[in-house]
Amino acid sequence: MNTHDFDLIVIGGGSGGVRAARMAAQRGARVALAEMQGSDGLGGTCVNVGCVPKKLYSYAAHYAEAFEESHGFGWEGPAPVLNWAALKANRAREISRLNLIYGNLLTSVGVTVFDAFARLDGPHAVMLKVNGESAERRLTAKHILIATGGRPHVPDIEGREHVIDSNAIFDLEPFPQRLLVVGGGYIACEFASIFNGLGAKVTQLYRGEQVLRGFDDEIRHFVSKEMVKAGVDLRLGVEVAAITRTAEGLQVKLRDGGEVMADAVLYATGRVPLVQGLGLEAAGVAVGKEGAVIVDECYQTSVSSIHAVGDVTNRVQLTPVALGEAMVVVDQLFGPAAGKAARSMSYEFIPTAVFTHPSIGTVGHSEEQARKMFGDVTIFRSEFKALKHTLSGSAERTLMKLVVQTATDRVVGLHMVGAEAGEIVQGFAVAMKAGATKALFDSTIGIHPTVAEEFVTMREPVPSPPTT
Repeated sequence: MNTHDFDLIVIGGGSGGVRAARMAAQRGARVALAEMQGSDGLGGTCVNVGCVPKKLYSYAAHYAEAFEESHGFGWEGPAPVLNWAALKANRAREISRLNLIYGNLLTSVGVTVFDAFARLDGPHAVMLKVNGESAERRLTAKHILIATGGRPHVPDIEGREHVIDSNAIFDLEPFPQRLLVVGGGYIACEFASIFNGLGAKVTQLYRGEQVLRGFDDEIRHFVSKEMVKAGVDLRLGVEVAAITRTAEGLQVKLRDGGEVMADAVLYATGRVPLVQGLGLEAAGVAVGKEGAVIVDECYQTSVSSIHAVGDVTNRVQLTPVALGEAMVVVDQLFGPAAGKAARSMSYEFIPTAVFTHPSIGTVGHSEEQARKMFGDVTIFRSEFKALKHTLSGSAERTLMKLVVQTATDRVVGLHMVGAEAGEIVQGFAVAMKAGATKALFDSTIGIHPTVAEEFVTMREPVPSPPTT
């Protein structure tokens, strides 16, 4: 006999929540999903204001340089100009199409979708504030999954009301001729590159000594130089003191006494878990730094009937990671798919890309991390001008790097800065998950002429730094 309204209630319609709801319903579970679709909409941050629209804008930004580079290949004539309104409208249409697909995926397997804000009401219940209804509804479930994701964090600075975050940048109006980007993480660097490519005069401020903290140091320094070469005015060791609106635009005063004038100021200074109003404390769900939901290795919270996956746990903020975590939870709660073993999640060798111009692809350990973990490592690197740019006239250069654990010959880090880095690195991630050695890389035939072949043709290691 069913003692609850549902077997599973999912709070949040992003990548992790939708995947968990779909797969649980396919296992025969009675599933409900609550997502206030007037906010991000089904698909969450990635589909609506993250990965997908950002990559579309990155494609758009590359066309300006492609038109310029085409002259070296014999193409003549003036380049077209950007229609910002058309780009925004086309992007919005594609996102709406994806929202509809996500909705159909859920309803086609029997998931009950509520356009509602949900909060916990004990270990087995949620209160729903359904869009358009005055009274709350109370629903119960054997299991509850929190998958509400994260939100941009903007610090409390003087003039904070004048800034925008990464959610609002896609529909900015009018197009900013002068854009100031504050931050040094991957989101800040990506939007600095994108709007520079689209034609804005971009200034990027970061208080640290170098952007992209946590990435391989050599990669960080290399990509920042390439961004500057492409036109981004990158200023390091700089902090904003105050922002004031004037007749000439936004006046951004810096702590060192300088100032920057801009038409728009984007703060991309990190993301925090989206937990406001969820009722976590009242339900007994333990939280950590910045409100992140604390989970064990099985994604169970301090309340045994409540699980959490994705950015709300503030572990690894990547869409494919949320998808993987969701599948682990579904297999644990409702059993694996027929003929399949229950899934587990490994956080080792997670590939990732940063869509700067040029882009970054990376998997495994940075050189610095590898030296701490393994001691003796051997480094292979190659820096060059890609074949395309021998005629394009572009000064862009490519960097490729392998980090090898000397004792085992295993490749433990692979990094690239260059065109289509993410596409190239994805395949190598499979090999590294399988434990590929440098000898195996060396024995692999390269595809010529490609940039990717460089990873299997590096033969001479970089001299080791002197020991102290």
